Formats: sequence, C-alpha cells, structure tokens
Amino acid sequence: NKGNQTRHTNCLWTNYIHGWQDRWVVLKNNTLSYYKSQDEREFGCRGSLCLSKAVITPLEFDECRLDISVNDSVWYLRAIDSEHRHQWINSIELHRAESGYGSESSLRRHGSMVSLTSATSGYSTTSTSSFKGHSLREKLAEMETFRDILCRQVDTLQKYFDGCADAVSKDELQRDTIVDDDEDDFPNTRSDGEFIHNNNGSKEKLFQCLSPKDINGIDFKGEAITFKATTAGILATLSHCMDLMVKREDSWQKRLDKELEKRRRIEEGYKSALSELKKKSHFRGPDYEEGPNSLINEDEFFDAVEAALDRQDKIEEQSHTEKWRIQRSSPVPPGDVYSTMGSHRFADKVEEMVQNHMTYSLQDMGGDANWQLVVEEGEMKVYRREVEENGIVLDPLKATHSVKGVTGHEVCHYFWDTDVRNDWETTIENFNVVETLSENAVIVYQTHKRVWPASQRDVLYLSAMRKILANNENNPDTWLVCNFSVDHDNPTNRCVRAKINIAMICQTLVSPPEGDREISRDNITCKITYVANVNPGGWAPASVLRAVAKREYPKFLKRFTGYVQEKTSVKPILF
Repeated sequence: NKGNQTRHTNCLWTNYIHGWQDRWVVLKNNTLSYYKSQDEREFGCRGSLCLSKAVITPLEFDECRLDISVNDSVWYLRAIDSEHRHQWINSIELHRAESGYGSESSLRRHGSMVSLTSATSGYSTTSTSSFKGHSLREKLAEMETFRDILCRQVDTLQKYFDGCADAVSKDELQRDTIVDDDEDDFPNTRSDGEFIHNNNGSKEKLFQCLSPKDINGIDFKGEAITFKATTAGILATLSHCMDLMVKREDSWQKRLDKELEKRRRIEEGYKSALSELKKKSHFRGPDYEEGPNSLINEDEFFDAVEAALDRQDKIEEQSHTEKWRIQRSSPVPPGDVYSTMGSHRFADKVEEMVQNHMTYSLQDMGGDANWQLVVEEGEMKVYRREVEENGIVLDPLKATHSVKGVTGHEVCHYFWDTDVRNDWETTIENFNVVETLSENAVIVYQTHKRVWPASQRDVLYLSAMRKILANNENNPDTWLVCNFSVDHDNPTNRCVRAKINIAMICQTLVSPPEGDREISRDNITCKITYVANVNPGGWAPASVLRAVAKREYPKFLKRFTGYVQEKTSVKPILF
C-alpha cells in the first residue's frame, strides 16, 4: 500500500490455454488495472475495471482466489495466500467506500495521469484489439471508466481555475494596498517586472507573474493534454459503440426476419395440423362413414377410397406371385355336363338369364349412342351406360377383350371354380358355397373387403356355368358363366347387400396351323365379353362409384386373364 493505491503481483486467469499467469495488479482511484509486469507499466495496462458496480466474490473452496465481476466481464484472481486475499478485499472495499465522483482527495495530478494511461491504453500497441473484437458490453464498461476519469479531470481543472481566480484576487488586493501606502513614493518600473522603491535604492520583488505550476501543484498543460486524450478516447469508444449498434441492428433485423418467417411457417403448419386433427378427430367415426347424413364430401370420399385401394394393391402385389405358384388340382367335369341346365329349383331362372345374355350381351355396341367407351387398352375396351334409380348408380358395364393362348372353356372354368377363387380375386374377404344345386350350379355367399369410408358389402348369388353349342359349323361354341343374386335362407350380417347380374361369355377362335402341325396355344385366341349390372346399395356418391368402376374393372380383367394364361401355359389345351 502506498497512499491511496495498492500494488502487488497476483495470478490472473488469462485463458484456457495459458491458465493462471502472474500479472502486476494496481488498485487506485476506485479502478483496478493490471499490467503484464511491473517493468512494463509504461506500455499501458492490459485491462481495467471500474469498481463502482463491481461484485467481489471470495471462493470458499479456494482460500487464495477472488472473482471480480462487472456485468459480463469477470476477472479471476489468486493471491499469494489467504491473508493477502483478505487484504485485497479490504482494500477494494475501502476504495469503493472512499470513492465518489468529484472527490478532491482522489483528484491529484499523478493519479489522473496513471488512470488516463490505464484508460487510454486502447491506443497503445498492446491493446489495439480492444477496439476490434470487444462486445458492446465491454465498450460500455470502458465508457464507465472514461466517465470516472473525466469527472476526476474536470474536478482537477476546476480546482486549477478556482486557484487561478483566488490568486488574481489576492494579487489585486495586494497591489491596491501597496499603492495606498506608498502613494508619495513612485517606484520605477523595470523591464523585468519588478518594482523598486526610490527612497532606499534597494531592489525588492513585490509582484511576480503567476506560473501554472504554482497553483496547488497542478500542471495545467499536462492536465489539458490528458483531458483532450480522454475526450478523444470517449469519442472513439462512442463511435465504436455506434458501429456495433448498427451492425447489431442489422444482425437483429435479419434474425427478426428469420424468426418471423419461421413463425409464419410454424403457424401455417399448426393451422394445417389443426385442420387435419379436426378431420381425424372422428376418423372412421359414424359421422364420416357412408350414409345419408355423412359429413364427408365426395372428393374426400373418393380420396379415402382410392388410398385404401392403393394399399390393397400393394399388399396383393407382394402376395399374388406366391398364390399363382400354388398348383391346385381341381377336376374338370366333362363338357357334356355344362350343356344342360340341370334339374333344381332355380333351373328355369338360370336358363332365362343365359338366354338374355346370349341375346343382348353379344350385341355390337358400335351403333348405340347410350354406350360410352371409357377405357381402351390394347385389345381391351370397356363401355358404360349411365343409369340411376332413386339416386343409386346402376350403370351397366360391358367389356370386350381378346386373350391369346387360352380357350373359352379354360377362362370360364377358372372364373367359375370356387377352389381357385382366392388366387385371382383380391376384393373378397371370405366366401363359402352355401348350396350345391348341380355339377354346374352353386349358390355362393361372399363378403368383400371393406374400403373406408364405404360400408362393407356382401353378395349372395347363384353361379352357373354353361356351354352353348353353335348353330352351324362356321360359328364357335360359346362358354358362359352367369352370376346373379337370389334369395336364400343364409343368415345375413350387418353388411350392405349388393345385387348383381354378371356374365363372363367366351368364344374360342382357332387359326389353322401350318402343314400337318398340331394345334398349339399359339393358334388359339379367346374372345371375351364381360357384362356386369351391379346395384351396390347404400349411399356411396355416384361420382365415386363410377370412378372406382372405371379404375377396377380393367385391372380385374387384366389380372384374371393373366392368371389363366399362367395356369394353362404348360397344360394340355382344354377345348
């Protein structure tokens, strides 16, 4: 301790690389400064803290350490021992208690110069980086130090000016007194500024020009220079602060714009998620299922049905290969079995249906404007005639197709045989033969897979297979499978019962082989006519039913005929 300042070498934590380093620390005029060493003080301090708002924290686990923090700036110091740490804490608290803006006890020329050296060290080569990379908080802390220094310098200059004023007043008073006492003796004035009385002829210095150093020991010129340097430092720091604030304003504006854009996207996502949540809150609920008061519109209904059908298609694509590889041995009855209608209670109804299909289903649709061509893919053409009854879609559908390498008998056999039904039919959930009427006629009950939001459908129908002989040798025989709804005592469930009248009509066309070669599958073609009249029942929208029919019927024909071609490719031809 020397006067009102404390100086000692302490350990200062510099950074994570160098750790604790010995530094010369000076506590003076309520400002804590440190230098690299005692010998390098003339190069300026490495840093300083104003202790007006500092927080001193002695650590319990380290008896030599104390932390001094001002806002975000923290100094970590270690004294030689606990006693020295206690002395430093007491000295700091004493300086803080005695310090104050405009305190005369702390405003002395030497103290002002040392404080200035610490504060203006930013101009030195050792501290140039302080104006480059420091944050705004550090610059504001520098402004606090500059303010303290400037206040002390203002008080010092004010003291000098007050001293000047007092000296001038005393000089005038003394001059007036001497003139009054010696008004009879007029002194001669010398060029050196001295007044000499004439009565004794001796020289006596009565008045002397004031020297700046004679007033309270203050060097006005030095104080003026330091004052100018301090104000220049303040202006430079203010300029730097303004630059930082402008840069920060731009940075914050960009961040604000990003946050606003991010918030906009989040709000849009939230609204979208909320909307989806509202839709899914009753997902598969009764209000959104097929019905007269359904809350789902036609577009949403179709989207849901299409999505469900796509999922089913993907599942079937993974499993259909395995199904087709399974070899099932189903005996084929002789062709004569299918030539008669059989003797059972629905025999007359079966004959009526067969004759209607032979009469109307095989008619050419080229001249009928009521039939619309909706799908054409190679040899396959699908026609539709729009019919509605009481708001229910009853559109008759007719499709024609030509398949090489198979016969009409083979196509109708695989279409009618219930043993292989699950191999190619992908829409059936389960089915069973309710009653066998004859060798070529059975009653089948089947339920179809549900496609939400549509209700699940079931069908109870009679399936009969017939062979219609040609009227002359030039025309081919016709094979036919007709499926139509009938009444039966089979118990019903909660499904919507659909009514059907479907026919698969096939004719085999043979092109004579060359020479004496036998007829091969390359010489045969099956001409297929598929007709379907379906009453789906329920309340499904008409547009959805038509769109699904347009999508599913061509897929069914291609899938089924492909299955027959694969199954019969290595088997003998069944005419």
